[in-house]
Amino acid sequence: MRSVETTSGPIAYGDTGGDGPVLVFGHGLLMDGRQWRKVIPQLPEYRCITPTLPMGAHTAPMNEDADLTETGVANILADFLDVLELDDVTLVLNDWGGGQFVIPEGRDKRIGKLVLASCTAFDNYPPAPARPAAMLCRLPGGGWLVTRMFGTRFFRHDKRAYGVLAKRGLPDTLFDEWFRPAVENPSIRRDLVKFATGAPSKQRLLELSEQMRSFDRPVLVVWAREDRMMPLAHADRLVELYPNASKVVVDDSWTLIPEDRPEVMVEVLRGFVG
Repeated sequence: MRSVETTSGPIAYGDTGGDGPVLVFGHGLLMDGRQWRKVIPQLPEYRCITPTLPMGAHTAPMNEDADLTETGVANILADFLDVLELDDVTLVLNDWGGGQFVIPEGRDKRIGKLVLASCTAFDNYPPAPARPAAMLCRLPGGGWLVTRMFGTRFFRHDKRAYGVLAKRGLPDTLFDEWFRPAVENPSIRRDLVKFATGAPSKQRLLELSEQMRSFDRPVLVVWAREDRMMPLAHADRLVELYPNASKVVVDDSWTLIPEDRPEVMVEVLRGFVG
């Protein structure tokens, strides 16, 4: 993994290199670029970049004063694009949709196209299964208590927790890697708590969403029909919100489409990016 310094702290990232169109892939809470491990190897004609944003699976802590709210992390993503001097990027978001906030923050100039795949949107921050843990993180010592649950079968595989993400489940070896930093490093745990408790109010989220209408570049909405975390109705609302948007609905998948239906994700990305 490579790493770059932003004003908020270090961001590690993977980069396949090459001269093809640039795709930057986001990830979800307590995940990293391995969320796309079934997709990226099938896209050799593109330069695929996977930053590990400070959502709990990062291994180097951010600066103590880093803004890790939803808009703060969106700005860190924009800083990352600036440091690497990436232009005409296709930004691909799945599970975490907060990358959209680069638009109301006025930081979207490097984004040429946007892919929103079954992700948080409108006032769905955090989605229902994550809300109990987010509430617990607001209590003194709550972050530590949450990390004590990371090794349990309930947290990893129950449909009321991380088991709701992938229809066919995720391997424990991957969970081990994703969860270890927050379990072992108090500074990473501090960052996780800041992010988990950093969602704006529902009213503010809706206000920010309205400002996204200014993004007139191509947007592709890819949604899992059976998603249990991200309402299917949000797909239609996003198509109505963005002036230049289209939609694909994916069958036989839950939130993590690149995990459940990687071949579909590859096909729609190729068709959209060209």
